[in-house]
Amino acid sequence: MKKLLPWVSYLVLIPLMAFVTVVCGLLSLLFSLWDKSGRQQHAMAQFWAKLMLGIALSPVKVVNPENLRLSTAAVFACNHLSYMDTPALFGSLPFQFRILANHYLFRYPFIGWHLTRSGQVPIDQSSMRSQIAGLMRGVASLKAGMPILIFPDGSRSSDGHVRQFMAGAAYMAIKAQVPLVPLALIGTYELLPMHTYHLTPRPLRLVACEPIPTLGMTTKDADKLTSRLMETIAAEYYAHSSLNRPEPLPESQAKVPSGQL
Repeated sequence: MKKLLPWVSYLVLIPLMAFVTVVCGLLSLLFSLWDKSGRQQHAMAQFWAKLMLGIALSPVKVVNPENLRLSTAAVFACNHLSYMDTPALFGSLPFQFRILANHYLFRYPFIGWHLTRSGQVPIDQSSMRSQIAGLMRGVASLKAGMPILIFPDGSRSSDGHVRQFMAGAAYMAIKAQVPLVPLALIGTYELLPMHTYHLTPRPLRLVACEPIPTLGMTTKDADKLTSRLMETIAAEYYAHSSLNRPEPLPESQAKVPSGQL
């Protein structure tokens, strides 16, 4: 579908998305007064996500949904392309989960309030100690039976290509001894790339790859597991993306040195 006229995005769709976000955020806060589990807030987030995808005229097709049906908690790791990644994932994953998110997002009105009250996991990457503390909060959630969703590349891609992965997803999966599930999201970069609010509606695709078991692994395996995670996501992404795969891929990065994981 051709790119919508700028005024349609700026004067109609973006304000409508902002309005929906505020209303759903307020309802989520209201639900949090009596629901301390976060279940109703997650349901509201899923409802919000489907509204956002509907406004953007961009349905999501889930490929290999059987890989999402696990009997245990798991770390779900997805490439990060756009602000629309979050609605795409909340609107597609059919279970309750928590996200590992940059700590600064928790400071924003409505979004930050929802993140805090619904039990999402902040991570501060300004120092090694604060990063490890955030990852350990994620491990605690996993051990309590709550799946974790993380963007291992840390921030959105500026050119649509898969970026360098950090070792946090692998670290949490290994520490909690739970599966690591690669997710390849395709189409959100073209829908809403960085540095613009011009929407280009299109069908989106979420490929759920085969879970990677971590039983018996130690944190010394985190770098190797991160490389495997990145290769798996990149292979699916470039198989369905309009972009050509660069060779070689960026090397994965242990943001926290593996000896201290």
